[in-house]
Amino acid sequence: MRLDRIMLASVAVAALFSAGWAASAPEVRHYGPFPSTSPDSGTCGNFWATDTFDRFFRVQTSPNADGTYSVTEQFKDGSFVTDAGPSPGGCDTNPGGTVAAGVTGQMQGSFLIVITGRTYNPAASCDETSCGTTAGFVAAVFGPEARYDVPTFRLHYNARTNGEWKNASADRGGNQGDITGTP
Repeated sequence: MRLDRIMLASVAVAALFSAGWAASAPEVRHYGPFPSTSPDSGTCGNFWATDTFDRFFRVQTSPNADGTYSVTEQFKDGSFVTDAGPSPGGCDTNPGGTVAAGVTGQMQGSFLIVITGRTYNPAASCDETSCGTTAGFVAAVFGPEARYDVPTFRLHYNARTNGEWKNASADRGGNQGDITGTP
């Protein structure tokens, strides 16, 4: 009796796939890694560190119901080195906090990017030069007139004994911690 149920379930799944059910799922296209370096701004508006990481993009190639496109940008295998001045949380989670130059650590994170004003170009050329920044990727893959917003983000920094910093949008828990001190 159980074998009959399993065979019936298998036939039902096969029917769904042959009816195009699986084909209706949006296609995802991956880009990267793109080795990148970027200054990192803190809550006081200053650049508190320079980040080095591999940048990856995951694109939903079909538009959302409202005509926008969703892209996830990931920052992997990252590291940072601090600049002297206000710490990343110095005007938010740790008022008055400071950090010396030369504190190092690891970082990783992601952005949810919402693209408006253009459509996805599957034939777009995307390399380290053209897609080495968020703005460069959007222009290369969606066109120079495309606009984008980053409504959701979470970046995590760990400097071991100098602390941890989480820079995040409210829906990801908001900013937490800080990185302070000397190397």
